[in-house]
Amino acid sequence: MSGYCDIAQGHEWHGPYHDTEYGFPVRDEAILFERLILEINQAGLSWLTILKKREGFTAAYAGFDVDTVADYGAKDHERLLNDAGIIRNRLKVNAAISNAQRIREMRDSHGGFAAWLDAQHPLMKEEWVKLFKKTFRFTGGEITHSFLMSAGYLPGAHHENCPIFKKVAKLDPPWMQVT
Repeated sequence: MSGYCDIAQGHEWHGPYHDTEYGFPVRDEAILFERLILEINQAGLSWLTILKKREGFTAAYAGFDVDTVADYGAKDHERLLNDAGIIRNRLKVNAAISNAQRIREMRDSHGGFAAWLDAQHPLMKEEWVKLFKKTFRFTGGEITHSFLMSAGYLPGAHHENCPIFKKVAKLDPPWMQVT
């Protein structure tokens, strides 16, 4: 995805995400959950569409608070399906709620989402995809790969000539810790 470095620089929407978030290592549960929701919702759409709706997603999914979303019931589900500020796709809404419940379970099994990711790392992309398909809803190869790159678990978010690559490298993301 090195092409993203080329189109993002200076772009009103892509630029800030590329320069301050994409590929940077993430530990915060809400941010990891947000990235997962955004990547799932991007399926079949452009990343620009998702970035433009990001505020809507933040509001609709309670600031990506895992406990709140995990407890969403029928009224919340219906509210989400009628919310023009997000992608109104039943499968994607169902996945967000179910995945929040899975992440909450990871607190007991591993100490949290980041710790669960760490416990699996390092895996090859194909192994990550199998694990995500088994663990989460609506996570195929591209979604899993994009999520893991965005959170620093797989390489490829920035090409080596991108000035952001050096900033990310200084933070020692998990993909660089593979021996």
